[in-house]
Amino acid sequence: MALEDAKTQIDHAFTRDSLRGLTAENTFGGATSFLRRRYTKDLSGVDIAVTGIPFDQAVTNRPGTRLGPRAIREASSLQAPDAPYGWPYDPLSELAIIDYGDLAFDYANIPAFPGALKAHIDTILQADVASLVLGGDHYISFPILQAYAEKYGPMSLLQFDAHTDTWADDDMDRVDHGTMFYKAVKMGLVDPARSVQVGIRTTNADTMGVNIIDAREVHELGPVAAAAKIREILGDYPTYLTFDIDALDPAYAPGTGTPVWGGLTSAQAAIMLRDLAGINIKGGDVVEVSPPFDTTGATAIAGAHVATEILCLLGWGMRS
Repeated sequence: MALEDAKTQIDHAFTRDSLRGLTAENTFGGATSFLRRRYTKDLSGVDIAVTGIPFDQAVTNRPGTRLGPRAIREASSLQAPDAPYGWPYDPLSELAIIDYGDLAFDYANIPAFPGALKAHIDTILQADVASLVLGGDHYISFPILQAYAEKYGPMSLLQFDAHTDTWADDDMDRVDHGTMFYKAVKMGLVDPARSVQVGIRTTNADTMGVNIIDAREVHELGPVAAAAKIREILGDYPTYLTFDIDALDPAYAPGTGTPVWGGLTSAQAAIMLRDLAGINIKGGDVVEVSPPFDTTGATAIAGAHVATEILCLLGWGMRS
């Protein structure tokens, strides 16, 4: 990069004039907004707001996902200079995308957290903006779904995960990352008949009526056929996509709280996400990235790629 060019590329996370366009800054310097989007709380004219939820007090095993949003943002800087590979359009140039920053909450007041998160997402949705959330442990999907169901009615849930997270828990005030989809079905936030969980490889006898495409079925069918089956289940219903990074095998994503062998490969996940273009997706999240358990950064890299694919899926629906 020539010196004169470098002078014009000063931290686009703060200085970019437009919410659209690629960014050719050095990947190793500057503020780590997601994909070098502008940091702002102004939702005017915005299509997608990326926001971080650094919360991990609901975990049942290893903590550390409170550091996930920061790590995912940092990893995303490598993708920022180029249009996402394999898509027939460039969402970074066609759509107005911002980094809305992180939810601020009192870490010592856990009972207040769900309401604070729901209000945070409510603010985004009331501006007719879609949210892409960087977690954080998987409990965060529950208050987010409450906000989405208020706007769109019962959602189709597309969940990539090693676990169903539908273990029985009738105490709606408990904050637990393994029971929130049980509650979501019980509360009518999710329609199980038109929802699907992909990559499952742990035992839970009661799936609450949610369709399951377990990891073995993905391996046997192949990702293209699996994506076609997902599309058939979802139809054209309003869909919320949640991607627990432990859907990937620990070989690809070791930095997570509850790793399980036999999982999806990163290539399988990439193909399935790409082949889902055209589903009626309204929002999404990437959760359970725990940087302290991955010294290589590979898990955050995977999380950044998944988040970018979700962004592309959101944008595809906005342009059609």
